[in-house]
Amino acid sequence: MLFSKKIAIDLGTTNTRVHLQGRGIIAQEPSILVISDQKNILAIGEEAKVMLGKTPEMISAHQPLQDGAIADYRVTEGLLRHFINKAVGRFRLINPEVMISVSAGITSTERRAVIDAAISAGAREAYLIKHPLAAAIGANIPLSEPLGNFIVDIGGGTTEVAVLSLGGIVVSESVRVGGNKFDESIIEYMRKQYGLSVGPRTAEEIKINVGSAIPMKEPLKMNIRGRDLVSGLPKVIEVNTNDVVKAITDELEKIILAIKKVLEQTPPELSADIIDHGIVLSGGGAQMRSLADLISHHTGVPTIVVEEPMLCVVRGVAVALENLESYKRSLIGSKH
Repeated sequence: MLFSKKIAIDLGTTNTRVHLQGRGIIAQEPSILVISDQKNILAIGEEAKVMLGKTPEMISAHQPLQDGAIADYRVTEGLLRHFINKAVGRFRLINPEVMISVSAGITSTERRAVIDAAISAGAREAYLIKHPLAAAIGANIPLSEPLGNFIVDIGGGTTEVAVLSLGGIVVSESVRVGGNKFDESIIEYMRKQYGLSVGPRTAEEIKINVGSAIPMKEPLKMNIRGRDLVSGLPKVIEVNTNDVVKAITDELEKIILAIKKVLEQTPPELSADIIDHGIVLSGGGAQMRSLADLISHHTGVPTIVVEEPMLCVVRGVAVALENLESYKRSLIGSKH
């Protein structure tokens, strides 16, 4: 008897990760497509990212999601088809079952759009699960128990904050702040502070190499290249950790406010559990140096970062897909 393959997809604003049953994580690529004027897809993922900021007029780069929301149905379908084909090949006897993680703040229209895009892209059955639930499953949090668990998933476009209990979301908040906003803030800071124009890739390098959520007595340093806004000529300057702290403080404050808002709305019985278990951070943004310390300082709640935070959601999606009966109540949409 033939069984359909199971594909778990963490569809992110910045990156998409794919897990194939029996093989583990098979793809981690930027959620970017390069499309021609004739609407032909020319490149996807890593190949497309290399072209960012370098495309001539007749071709353009697209991201299917903006701030965690579906911006372009056709581009989303193209991206999903690319990853499904990568997982199980273009020619197959049985189409795969696919589960996709989506923002907790997704609208019913967007929900239908993602499911329809997955079916059009070659899925036999498609299911959706919210990011915070997938992150909690991936972090091995015992979701089925009557305990309060607090998860903060910081992605490229959004930060999802949620209190979970008995397999569902009790309180949640989604803010359009994530790794992309950190990069934009660094670009703006470089322009204002140093009169230097830098691109998104340079901003991301600064964030990863020297970034931190709180100032450092001995800041990390790096040289960066950009274009001098006065002379228009290339220029090299040194930036350090404390430049990044100043650049991203406003964005970090929005995340802290969202966490505090959810804590304030949490039922007292669950609040006691959260103090015992702490706040769990997942997603690529959780890797920011000292972010857990900053959150602990502002909330008074112990905060930890899960192991391999970038892979937490896709692993959770894979577990939910392989144990569908156990997690059926946690799903927010499906189509057969």
